[in-house]
Amino acid sequence: MSTISHFVLRSRNKGMRTRLGCLSHKSDSCSDFTAILPDKPNRALKRLSTEEATRWADSFDVLLSHKYGVAAFRAFLKTEFSEENLEFWLACEEFKKTRSTAKLVSKAHRIFEEFVDVQAPREVNIDFQTREATRKNMQEPSLTCFDQAQGKVHSLMEKDSYPRFLRSKMYLDLLSQNQRRLS
Repeated sequence: MSTISHFVLRSRNKGMRTRLGCLSHKSDSCSDFTAILPDKPNRALKRLSTEEATRWADSFDVLLSHKYGVAAFRAFLKTEFSEENLEFWLACEEFKKTRSTAKLVSKAHRIFEEFVDVQAPREVNIDFQTREATRKNMQEPSLTCFDQAQGKVHSLMEKDSYPRFLRSKMYLDLLSQNQRRLS
Protein backbone atom coordinates (compact mmCIF):
# COMPACT_ATOMS: atom_id res chain seq x y z
CA MET A 1 0.00 0.00 0.00
CA SER A 2 1.43 3.34 -0.95
CA THR A 3 1.91 6.02 1.66
CA ILE A 4 -0.94 7.99 0.11
CA SER A 5 -3.27 4.96 0.08
CA HIS A 6 -2.34 4.21 3.68
CA PHE A 7 -3.05 7.84 4.65
CA VAL A 8 -6.44 7.78 2.87
CA LEU A 9 -7.36 4.48 4.54
CA ARG A 10 -6.33 5.80 7.96
CA SER A 11 -8.28 9.02 7.34
CA ARG A 12 -11.37 7.05 6.34
CA ASN A 13 -11.01 4.86 9.41
CA LYS A 14 -10.59 7.93 11.62
CA GLY A 15 -13.71 9.45 10.05
CA MET A 16 -15.62 6.23 10.63
CA ARG A 17 -14.44 6.14 14.27
CA THR A 18 -15.65 9.72 14.66
CA ARG A 19 -19.05 8.84 13.19
CA LEU A 20 -19.25 5.85 15.49
CA GLY A 21 -18.30 7.87 18.55
CA CYS A 22 -21.87 8.18 19.79
CA LEU A 23 -21.85 4.45 20.41
CA SER A 24 -19.00 4.52 22.90
CA HIS A 25 -21.27 6.32 25.35
CA LYS A 26 -24.23 4.01 24.92
CA SER A 27 -23.96 0.31 25.46
CA ASP A 28 -26.11 -0.98 22.65
CA SER A 29 -27.96 1.70 20.79
CA CYS A 30 -27.66 4.99 19.06
CA SER A 31 -30.64 7.28 18.73
CA ASP A 32 -29.43 8.57 15.37
CA PHE A 33 -28.27 5.66 13.25
CA THR A 34 -26.99 7.95 10.56
CA ALA A 35 -23.83 8.11 12.68
CA ILE A 36 -22.75 4.63 11.54
CA LEU A 37 -23.21 5.34 7.87
CA PRO A 38 -20.34 6.58 5.70
CA ASP A 39 -20.39 10.10 4.24
CA LYS A 40 -23.69 11.72 3.36
CA PRO A 41 -25.69 9.84 6.02
CA ASN A 42 -29.16 10.95 4.91
CA ARG A 43 -28.56 9.87 1.33
CA ALA A 44 -26.88 6.67 2.56
CA LEU A 45 -29.79 5.85 4.86
CA LYS A 46 -32.17 6.30 1.95
CA ARG A 47 -30.07 3.89 -0.11
CA LEU A 48 -29.99 1.31 2.70
CA SER A 49 -33.14 -0.65 2.22
CA THR A 50 -34.83 -2.64 4.94
CA GLU A 51 -34.38 -5.64 2.67
CA GLU A 52 -30.59 -5.11 2.60
CA ALA A 53 -30.35 -4.68 6.36
CA THR A 54 -32.59 -7.73 6.84
CA ARG A 55 -30.34 -9.76 4.53
CA TRP A 56 -27.47 -9.25 6.96
CA ALA A 57 -29.22 -11.88 9.08
CA ASP A 58 -29.01 -14.43 6.21
CA SER A 59 -25.35 -15.11 6.90
CA PHE A 60 -22.29 -13.56 8.41
CA ASP A 61 -20.65 -13.37 4.98
CA VAL A 62 -23.61 -11.39 3.61
CA LEU A 63 -23.10 -8.90 6.45
CA LEU A 64 -19.37 -8.67 5.69
CA SER A 65 -20.03 -8.08 2.00
CA HIS A 66 -22.10 -4.94 2.63
CA LYS A 67 -20.26 -1.73 3.55
CA TYR A 68 -23.06 -0.52 5.84
CA GLY A 69 -23.25 -3.99 7.37
CA VAL A 70 -19.55 -3.82 8.18
CA ALA A 71 -20.02 -0.31 9.62
CA ALA A 72 -22.93 -1.40 11.81
CA PHE A 73 -21.12 -4.56 12.94
CA ARG A 74 -17.98 -2.52 13.72
CA ALA A 75 -20.08 -0.13 15.82
CA PHE A 76 -21.56 -3.08 17.69
CA LEU A 77 -18.14 -4.66 18.30
CA LYS A 78 -16.92 -1.33 19.65
CA THR A 79 -19.61 -1.53 22.34
CA GLU A 80 -18.20 -4.94 23.28
CA PHE A 81 -14.59 -3.74 23.08
CA SER A 82 -13.79 -6.38 20.47
CA GLU A 83 -13.52 -4.42 17.24
CA GLU A 84 -9.95 -5.68 16.79
CA ASN A 85 -11.38 -8.95 15.48
CA LEU A 86 -13.13 -7.24 12.57
CA GLU A 87 -10.21 -4.88 11.99
CA PHE A 88 -7.84 -7.87 11.75
CA TRP A 89 -10.17 -9.71 9.37
CA LEU A 90 -10.47 -6.60 7.17
CA ALA A 91 -6.69 -6.03 7.27
CA CYS A 92 -6.19 -9.62 6.08
CA GLU A 93 -8.69 -9.12 3.25
CA GLU A 94 -6.85 -5.98 2.17
CA PHE A 95 -3.48 -7.76 2.56
CA LYS A 96 -4.57 -10.50 0.13
CA LYS A 97 -4.86 -7.84 -2.58
CA THR A 98 -1.15 -6.97 -2.29
CA ARG A 99 0.69 -7.48 -5.56
CA SER A 100 4.13 -6.09 -4.71
CA THR A 101 6.47 -8.58 -3.04
CA ALA A 102 8.32 -5.78 -1.24
CA LYS A 103 5.09 -4.35 0.16
CA LEU A 104 3.82 -7.81 1.06
CA VAL A 105 6.61 -8.37 3.58
CA SER A 106 6.21 -5.00 5.30
CA LYS A 107 2.40 -5.26 5.39
CA ALA A 108 2.61 -8.79 6.82
CA HIS A 109 4.91 -7.65 9.61
CA ARG A 110 2.70 -4.65 10.35
CA ILE A 111 -0.42 -6.86 10.64
CA PHE A 112 1.41 -9.42 12.75
CA GLU A 113 2.76 -6.78 15.14
CA GLU A 114 -0.59 -5.00 15.43
CA PHE A 115 -2.92 -8.00 15.81
CA VAL A 116 -1.22 -11.38 16.21
CA ASP A 117 1.92 -11.02 18.29
CA VAL A 118 1.59 -11.56 22.04
CA GLN A 119 0.90 -8.18 23.66
CA ALA A 120 0.08 -6.62 20.28
CA PRO A 121 -1.75 -3.29 20.66
CA ARG A 122 -4.93 -4.83 19.20
CA GLU A 123 -4.23 -8.48 19.90
CA VAL A 124 -6.86 -10.89 18.57
CA ASN A 125 -7.99 -13.87 20.58
CA ILE A 126 -6.46 -16.91 18.88
CA ASP A 127 -5.05 -20.10 20.32
CA PHE A 128 -1.34 -20.69 20.88
CA GLN A 129 -0.97 -23.15 17.98
CA THR A 130 -2.52 -20.70 15.49
CA ARG A 131 -0.37 -17.86 16.80
CA GLU A 132 2.77 -19.98 16.47
CA ALA A 133 1.85 -21.22 12.99
CA THR A 134 1.33 -17.61 11.93
CA ARG A 135 4.66 -16.64 13.52
CA LYS A 136 6.35 -19.37 11.42
CA ASN A 137 4.59 -18.09 8.31
CA MET A 138 6.18 -14.71 8.96
CA GLN A 139 9.63 -16.17 8.13
CA GLU A 140 8.54 -16.14 4.48
CA PRO A 141 5.35 -14.07 4.26
CA SER A 142 2.93 -14.92 1.48
CA LEU A 143 -0.63 -13.92 0.61
CA THR A 144 -1.82 -16.92 2.67
CA CYS A 145 0.30 -16.39 5.79
CA PHE A 146 -2.69 -15.18 7.85
CA ASP A 147 -5.28 -17.61 6.50
CA GLN A 148 -5.39 -19.85 9.58
CA ALA A 149 -5.57 -16.94 12.04
CA GLN A 150 -8.09 -15.09 9.88
CA GLY A 151 -10.22 -18.22 9.68
CA LYS A 152 -10.20 -18.59 13.48
CA VAL A 153 -11.18 -14.96 13.98
CA HIS A 154 -13.92 -15.21 11.33
CA SER A 155 -15.28 -18.32 13.03
CA LEU A 156 -15.16 -16.65 16.45
CA MET A 157 -17.06 -13.61 15.19
CA GLU A 158 -19.57 -15.74 13.28
CA LYS A 159 -20.35 -18.01 16.23
CA ASP A 160 -20.10 -15.47 19.02
CA SER A 161 -20.41 -11.78 18.10
CA TYR A 162 -22.62 -12.07 15.01
CA PRO A 163 -25.58 -13.78 16.77
CA ARG A 164 -25.40 -11.16 19.54
CA PHE A 165 -25.31 -8.40 16.91
CA LEU A 166 -28.50 -9.77 15.31
CA ARG A 167 -30.24 -9.74 18.71
CA SER A 168 -28.82 -6.37 19.71
CA LYS A 169 -30.90 -3.28 20.23
CA MET A 170 -28.54 -1.57 17.80
CA TYR A 171 -29.46 -3.85 14.87
CA LEU A 172 -33.14 -4.01 15.79
CA ASP A 173 -33.24 -0.19 16.06
CA LEU A 174 -31.64 0.11 12.64
CA LEU A 175 -34.29 -2.16 11.14
CA SER A 176 -37.15 -0.33 12.82
CA GLN A 177 -35.79 3.14 11.93
CA ASN A 178 -35.44 2.04 8.35
CA GLN A 179 -38.96 0.57 8.39
CA ARG A 180 -40.38 3.82 9.85
CA ARG A 181 -38.58 5.85 7.21
CA LEU A 182 -40.30 3.80 4.49
CA SER A 183 -43.76 4.11 6.10
